[in-house]
Amino acid sequence: MPKRSSKKRDLNQLAKAIVDDATSEDVVDEQDEEERKNPAAVALGRLGGLKGGKARAKKLSPEERRKIAKKAAQVRWDKYTAEN
Repeated sequence: MPKRSSKKRDLNQLAKAIVDDATSEDVVDEQDEEERKNPAAVALGRLGGLKGGKARAKKLSPEERRKIAKKAAQVRWDKYTAEN
């Protein structure tokens, strides 16, 4: 069974997909080929993501970190008060 996509399709694209599935043609969409990810690029991106926050915090001064933390806390509290 194909994986579900969170992308919304145009009605014509949806109709084509339904017809392709119903006729059981093994047609690979050009769009699907472009969406496949290169495993090396994924690993490299993850590596940078894992380093990112710590490296950024290390570069910031304590005052800048405090300012960012206050802003983040305020946003969290605003969400909490808006829900209740």
